[in-house]
Amino acid sequence: MRVYVNINDNRWKKYKIDFEKIARAANLKRIPNREVSITLTNDNEIQKLNREYRNIDRPTNVLSFELGDDLLLGDIYISIDTVIQESAAANISVAEHTAHLVVHGMLHLQGYDHIIDSDAKIMESKEVKILKKMGIKNPYIDDSENALCARMCGIQRFVFDKLRTHRIWQYVLYFLCGAIASFGFAPFYLWFATIGAIGVAYWMTSYNADRHRVGFWRTFVHVFPFGAAYAATMFWWVLHSIYVVPELAEQFAIWTVPGILGIALAGGIIFGVPFVVVGRVRCGVAARPVLFAAVWTVVLWMREWVLTGFPWNPIANITFNWPMLSNSMATIGALGLTFVIIGLVGSVVEFLRNRKSRMCIVSGVLFILMFVMAIISGYININTINKSTNTSGPIIRIVQPAKSQNEKIAYSHDDAVRIAEDSLGELYRLGNMSGSPDLIVYPETTYPFVVTDLHMPLARALARPTIIGARTFAMGDIYNAMVISDASGNITDIYTKSHLVPFGEYSPLGFMPSPADLSRGDGATVVTTNIGDKSFSFSPAICYEIIFSGAVVPRGANPDAVINITNDTWFGTTPGVYQHMDMVRRYAIESGLPIVRANYSGISAFVIPNGDISSSLPVGDMGVMDGVVWGAHKTVYRRIGRDGTMIIILLIACAMMYALHQPKTRHQ
Repeated sequence: MRVYVNINDNRWKKYKIDFEKIARAANLKRIPNREVSITLTNDNEIQKLNREYRNIDRPTNVLSFELGDDLLLGDIYISIDTVIQESAAANISVAEHTAHLVVHGMLHLQGYDHIIDSDAKIMESKEVKILKKMGIKNPYIDDSENALCARMCGIQRFVFDKLRTHRIWQYVLYFLCGAIASFGFAPFYLWFATIGAIGVAYWMTSYNADRHRVGFWRTFVHVFPFGAAYAATMFWWVLHSIYVVPELAEQFAIWTVPGILGIALAGGIIFGVPFVVVGRVRCGVAARPVLFAAVWTVVLWMREWVLTGFPWNPIANITFNWPMLSNSMATIGALGLTFVIIGLVGSVVEFLRNRKSRMCIVSGVLFILMFVMAIISGYININTINKSTNTSGPIIRIVQPAKSQNEKIAYSHDDAVRIAEDSLGELYRLGNMSGSPDLIVYPETTYPFVVTDLHMPLARALARPTIIGARTFAMGDIYNAMVISDASGNITDIYTKSHLVPFGEYSPLGFMPSPADLSRGDGATVVTTNIGDKSFSFSPAICYEIIFSGAVVPRGANPDAVINITNDTWFGTTPGVYQHMDMVRRYAIESGLPIVRANYSGISAFVIPNGDISSSLPVGDMGVMDGVVWGAHKTVYRRIGRDGTMIIILLIACAMMYALHQPKTRHQ
């Protein structure tokens, strides 16, 4: 065999490699007078070839071009830049790695391939035998790996090559991972399902990126099923509201299927972004988990405000069964804890996939250190709250009417007046039950009449300071409001909801029907009310305003508590009710404030700033509950703020990526 070596980059000259000997050893068919050309080049030249002939705009280690000629076997191109990088990562010499690439390219020219598992096994076994004759160890299994590791490598290759060959199963697996990932949240709390499902999806994406890099849109289509299933299985319950009242169901049921499809479409785009970035951005395997975690966290941050915002179920919420970990949100927020968890998942996957890479170990150690520091900060927050126990505050009564929507709605004027008067009597009876509360709190939209003046008859009848959810009318606009009255029935403050629910309280698109057309309030504030000879300050929040980190307590304010009134009647006993409760617990930890939560149908609760529920009324139970608030303190997270925390996370991520960066490689 004649071997022609073309040196296009002079750096190759320092390596004494007998290319003719290697090529002849790999000439398995032993056909005389064959010719092969080996061009020793660099990343710039090989990237141009990769782009021109394979539509992949990135450098690689080796390219082989079979000419299909009886005399000319073909051309092999090898990049010095990628060879040096891969050799360092694998802790082998440049000469050994180059020999492997020459053998690999020669086998390609002779018709061998590794597209499917059976072919890959044949080709790899040929490579191993050829290299062994030249005194070069098996390049696929490190000497330190045992038989179990070898089998794991084989299983990985078998599974993903099968998935690649039969691509429909790859979509199915992404879809299943997305659906399974939703079970880490309330009421299931199967945190390992979320971690495992994200890990598998990340494994698939990184594997495809390393071995079969494709364009942006193809990568997006691959990972779309994960986000679609994740969103649909996590948020389907929002459409339960359509069927709570038969008359509304008759009008809005037609939107059920479009609603589910819309949720899936939005989820596929939003939650697919971190995986698309992993699949497309060129960076080292050690830095890749950092990139994945950073992008996932940016997506969560953007969900606070893009398209009205819906930062529901941050990954941090799967940690509520681990109080010391969940309490780290007092320092780093849900954003920071999500970054640590997602980064740890990615680094574990990269370590399993690249056990030869020392930098992958470093990446994993860094995330483990952050995980431990998070636990320590959580422990400190719990201790801070335990030391600040104070029961000298006002006794607050939460009233939970727990009537169905049908019992609240009337379809004639006479029925409306009768039902409203009956409801008012029931509210008085519940608020006036035995005990001596200093303040009575009723849920969202509980008061059966529209408030148009500054007088609250219910508070005067109870002779207690009262907070109640009601519709208010002012200057031609209707608001969803929290009305605060003193013991004489004088309305002292009215807080109007500023973060309205799209499609439920207003129509964001203009053409889709909405059950209500409400106006927006002015936003976060602190209300101070006199209770006896003492003052009590709180930040009001109506319904899901509590899920937005920066929407409840004004910057620099130090209220005694947060009072959250809501109405989850529309969602029955679906997971959304329990997840909403966890969003309240998350806010209590982040802000360092106790929360009084009055929910029309339940769950009503007193929440301590460590996320614990000191007392509660379950879903569907009518009743009252008296309690006190304590433990208020200003957390690190509340001092820094949501956006400040995001900036710090990005700075840490950039520093880690810079320290861990190794260009991504792929073996052709």
